Amino acid sequence: MNLMTKEKPYNTLNAFYRYKFGKKVFKIPLNGNFTCPNKDGKSGYGGCIYCSESGSGDYAGNKLLSLKDQFEQVKKMMHNKWNDGLYIAYFQANTNTYGTVKRLRYLYETALSLDDKIIGLSIGTRCDALNEEIYDLLSELNEKTYLQIELGLQSIHDETSTFINRGHSLKCFDEAVKELRKRNIEVVVHIINGFHIETKEDMLATVKHLNKLNIQGIKIHLLHLIKNTKLGNMYLKTPFKMLTLEEYVDITVAQIEILNPNIIIHRLTGDAPKELLIEPQWSLKKFVVMNEIDKLLRSKNSYQGIKYLKNNLR
Repeated sequence: MNLMTKEKPYNTLNAFYRYKFGKKVFKIPLNGNFTCPNKDGKSGYGGCIYCSESGSGDYAGNKLLSLKDQFEQVKKMMHNKWNDGLYIAYFQANTNTYGTVKRLRYLYETALSLDDKIIGLSIGTRCDALNEEIYDLLSELNEKTYLQIELGLQSIHDETSTFINRGHSLKCFDEAVKELRKRNIEVVVHIINGFHIETKEDMLATVKHLNKLNIQGIKIHLLHLIKNTKLGNMYLKTPFKMLTLEEYVDITVAQIEILNPNIIIHRLTGDAPKELLIEPQWSLKKFVVMNEIDKLLRSKNSYQGIKYLKNNLR
């Protein structure tokens, strides 16, 4: 699917939603009060060393509120910017398939019933929180509504996975993608650029691996060092190399150039609450980061997949 334009020489999520649904689509973050198998001992303890207390849900809803109240709060904010649109209920914080099928079904069906303009679900999870029963539930949902499963990977490299205490193998991740795609469920993969033990080539290798899988979307994140995380405390004690803005833009553009041109890019950087961010401080200017990525692509007369096609990276 080629949704590239002069303004954006890559497939953006906004363009994809407008193509698929014919109008603006908002993702409404909801907090289902989940935990994580990498925190409670099933896969490990302590979680990933970069993960905040909110479980990567710093902008998700308030878990003390009902799903309905969370939805209405975010919906009101969205309507301050746009008058009309459709909604996707987005279970974001922690691991959102980590529970009994009965509880998961209740939460997902409740979310879908919150508003008649909700056209789908996006569920963030890990490969080690999926099993046959849950695949069956997701397959059932996929028949009823538009469904995205967002799978965290972060890096394909064993050394990195060990360092960040990821808690699962690349084989586990690859199998989860395979099982989801067997059921025709859309897969969006999260990766992180900026671990100081990785080179540019290491980060490109992660994208090259994803090109070999049948995925439909990607979220490229910048590594943020957050207060009160293991990695943040490590940095404060003994600072290590962080990517500069120029380095991040260079790496991300190189990833876009080798990325399968059919994959939708959901994100090209990330957000961190200003009051919690240790480094990199330049990341607070998110629109500057996005503009620099676009500017470099235009200056090179480049676009998503230009090197995927030339080098036959399929």
